[in-house]
Amino acid sequence: MNLMSPPPRKLGRIHVPAVTLAHGGGGKAMKDLIDDVFVSAFASAEPQALEDQARFELAALAAQGDRLAFTTDSFVVDPLFFPGGDIGKLAVFGTVNDLAVGGAKPLYLSCAVVIEEGMKIDELRRVAQSMAAAARQAGVAIVTGDTKVVQRGACDKLFITTTGVGVIPVGIELAIGAIRRGDGILVNGLLGDHGAAILAARGDLALETEIESDCAPLHGLIDVILKAAPGTRTIRDATRGGIATVLNEMAEASGVAIEIEEAATPLREEVRGFCEILGLDPLYLANEGKIVLAVPPAEIDAALAAMREHALGACAMLIGHAYPGEAGRVTMKTAFGGKRIVDMLVGEQLPRIC
Repeated sequence: MNLMSPPPRKLGRIHVPAVTLAHGGGGKAMKDLIDDVFVSAFASAEPQALEDQARFELAALAAQGDRLAFTTDSFVVDPLFFPGGDIGKLAVFGTVNDLAVGGAKPLYLSCAVVIEEGMKIDELRRVAQSMAAAARQAGVAIVTGDTKVVQRGACDKLFITTTGVGVIPVGIELAIGAIRRGDGILVNGLLGDHGAAILAARGDLALETEIESDCAPLHGLIDVILKAAPGTRTIRDATRGGIATVLNEMAEASGVAIEIEEAATPLREEVRGFCEILGLDPLYLANEGKIVLAVPPAEIDAALAAMREHALGACAMLIGHAYPGEAGRVTMKTAFGGKRIVDMLVGEQLPRIC
């Protein structure tokens, strides 16, 4: 029996400027869309026959760690392209970061897209190519996916769902409920850039700003932190709801109170001014390249030093501590010397943000 691999197949091509319902019908038009836009961007070698699943060698995974990490997320940002990124870059890095904050090494992603009838093929191709570039930067492979097309007006151009698989090395134990009293609360840099960039890009408020999204893959930074501060208790990425939401989740899960200092919370002056004009609280603005971590007192200085040596942690700060008090309570010591409660976000400050 000849067990040689089949020869590489010839990719289909699209010859129309926009997506039609036929591109979701399961026939040749759909095959051509997948080949021309996605396979041509994501394939790491010559394209082979498409299977309904990706397959991995278990021994190769087990050699990298003792636990599998698995996450999924959907991305519905408006607009699709914004300063510092786009929905494709956001989908890859967002999923990579959800794996990384658990201590996992991200390895593989899936990509499922829901496309609105009428979306320009060039825009869709631009998103796919951005995803491919982001995956290369993050060192992950996009290995499987799905495509659906819906009627005009049903999904606002494009929705993306990505699922990620990674491996957690032996000895890494991060948990949201592991914070202890006295632990330092750290962030790796300037907050709120993504939320401000998205709002400005929509153009509804006629505000001009040079703020760009902080969208970035964080697993390299997290590796550095864990080497310098192996006792790190928990790491979370502060996306929707900003650091305020993450801090509340951390305090509640760990049964501690957390207090942060306004003077120590790093904000770009443009973001601060942006929020003052619009009446927004920067603590609730979304981030796509920022983490909040809890570190034992003896390792705070080491964690800060390690972060500040990394490009994605140059503006790292100790912003507060866990302390004895009402479990789940988060407060901020203001610049005027008072205190205010930092509660969970009620409703939505900015819709369609990630």
